[in-house]
Amino acid sequence: MNITALRPRFKRYLEPVAGVFVRCGITPNQCSFLALVAGIAAAVLFMERWFLVGSLFLLLSALFDLIDGSIARQTNSHTNFGAVFDWIVDKYVDALVILGVGLSGIAIVSGFLPVSQTADFAIVGLAITGSLMNTFVKPVVYAEIGYREKVEGKIDDPLEGVGFFGRPETFLVLILGGVTGFIWISVILIAVCTNLSAIQRILYLYKTLS
Repeated sequence: MNITALRPRFKRYLEPVAGVFVRCGITPNQCSFLALVAGIAAAVLFMERWFLVGSLFLLLSALFDLIDGSIARQTNSHTNFGAVFDWIVDKYVDALVILGVGLSGIAIVSGFLPVSQTADFAIVGLAITGSLMNTFVKPVVYAEIGYREKVEGKIDDPLEGVGFFGRPETFLVLILGGVTGFIWISVILIAVCTNLSAIQRILYLYKTLS
């Protein structure tokens, strides 16, 4: 179970906000683009060590990412390009915000343990890899197995609730780290938990597809 599996329960809270965007004439793809812009801003702010403000922009990016689907539902404007563009934006934001922390120069490991600074870059690299691979498992399954049926513009697949640490958890940990000042702990947690979650999904697929 993860936060993503609880998404249907939050939909009703997003509909009024999405309605405002609809009345302003903002399309789902434009909302996805706003999520990308906010994510890039968060990455730059993290790089400049403005972690609190960066966390606010990261939260804004996450909200835009949630709202674009609600806009598509309200306007009945689901498109294949929109679904692909949403995936691409998500992965760019995921990688850039973690990279922004890495480029900030904070001591993730080397400042607390007698190891070289290379360990810091290794942790950041693992965090980015885990974040991407944890999600990359899903489109691989779609392509190789053939999940095609969509529910409200999204492919309905059994992996949605598998994996204890997904994208929402990554964002939540980063935001909490930025707000509290313990951003380096956030990166370590993401490096460990995203990769463990990816392994959990792989094991699930092994059991169900063998």
